[in-house]
Amino acid sequence: MRRSKQWRSDVLAAVCRFGAVGRVLRCLLLLLALPACAQDFVWTPGLQRAYAELTKGKLQPARQILAAETNKTNGLYLYVANYADMLALLASDDDRLLAQLVPNESARLDRLEDLDEASPYQRLLLAEVRLHWAFVKLKFGKDLAASWGVIKAYKLLVANQARFPDFLPTYKSLGTLRIMIGSVPDSYAWVARLLGLRGNVQQGLADLQRAQQDPVFSTEARLTELLIRAYVLRFSDANEGALRQFVDEAPDNLLVRFFAATTEMKNAHSERALAWLSTRPTGPAYVPLPIIDNLLGDIYLQKGQYTAALGHYERFLSHYRGQNFVKDTHYKRFLCYWLSGDAAHARPEISLLLARGRTTVEADKAAQKAAETYRKTFPGAGQRVLMQARMASDGGYLEQAQAWLRPYTEASFATVSERAEYHYRLGRIYQKMSNLPMAVAAFERAVALSEPDQLSFGATSSLQLGYIYQQFHNPAKARQAFEKALTYKHHEYKNSVDNKARAALNQ
Repeated sequence: MRRSKQWRSDVLAAVCRFGAVGRVLRCLLLLLALPACAQDFVWTPGLQRAYAELTKGKLQPARQILAAETNKTNGLYLYVANYADMLALLASDDDRLLAQLVPNESARLDRLEDLDEASPYQRLLLAEVRLHWAFVKLKFGKDLAASWGVIKAYKLLVANQARFPDFLPTYKSLGTLRIMIGSVPDSYAWVARLLGLRGNVQQGLADLQRAQQDPVFSTEARLTELLIRAYVLRFSDANEGALRQFVDEAPDNLLVRFFAATTEMKNAHSERALAWLSTRPTGPAYVPLPIIDNLLGDIYLQKGQYTAALGHYERFLSHYRGQNFVKDTHYKRFLCYWLSGDAAHARPEISLLLARGRTTVEADKAAQKAAETYRKTFPGAGQRVLMQARMASDGGYLEQAQAWLRPYTEASFATVSERAEYHYRLGRIYQKMSNLPMAVAAFERAVALSEPDQLSFGATSSLQLGYIYQQFHNPAKARQAFEKALTYKHHEYKNSVDNKARAALNQ
């Protein structure tokens, strides 16, 4: 295709020198050239159906529709086929499937490079394919390769916006990247600038909202904005309402329900997440998501229903083929046995945790760290009650969490770490109950106890204090708290805390 485009260009340049005859020939050649370029990017009805099915998690019917497409060089065919590969890989975490599909990345990028550069789709789809594979590589622990993919995609999207400012699909991924770059901690911001990356949270949100006006990409852009607000920014009551409406409008969309459930769990609404997961669409059309059993196990662990939780964790480990969340699952199985008083079954889970899985995601890193500690010193009664309160609070079962801590005071706990955690747990319970003055007092005490040893509870408490001061409309204290959160250098939640603090500061 590159040669054919160059040939047409050379011929056009030559005939332009021959007066009226040249003008006639030029018109004829342009008419001949246009159909070839027009066929490079065509949203056929089949491709639109396949893409819509993929955004619902319906992998099998999407692949069947793709197989029926006749023009396999169509750039939008390449994009949708790549989307299907990404969905399969992210859902399965299967290294063998990755080895089978990974050659598709370079093959599709090469084909897209050969398509019409005058179309706004060319750079867009090159960027989207790179981002698809960046997400996959991150999931499989290939961080450096993923980073280069993101950088290249960002530059393609910026160039596409400059050339085609009214082309709405560009803003879906460009907005996401601007938010993520704008959330980079100060210690890494110079790297982004050096690489020519410019981020801004507010601009990124505006981009995502603009992309939602596009009829094809609106669902993906809408879901992306809600996830960004939940995992990077601050999830408001208005966002909560928008999420529930989204779920109600999409009863056959497995991905919307799955991500909505994870968002609700993150925001301590596990009972609602349980309802959504229990009524999720199922069947052979949908991509298998073994991780749902992991989520269900977490909810029952939070509720203190340990037998039900163990059953879901067992199903996850039986059907899952990946390496992420394996350590985390064995850790949660340890918790089920330990919290129910069965130390004999709890101890073997520590050995399994240390022997299996990998430490790519934060949950597995935290599980690895806990296991290494528990292997040396088995946790005592004080840590048990703190964990019971934590699980209940994390799920939004606040009365139960409060009941666990009610008989205790700071003096009841033997170590500084346990005392700091006690106040952090109290702070979170009060915060979720909207008792903000009591929450502030608890978080401030957690910070004071954590600071000498740079305990993670100081960083997480500072982050929550920043959010509370935002609610109090006290930007000076909010900024001070977010900046304080960034000063904690080494803890297992540093990436997520720093990203949220930096995003809040940029807002």
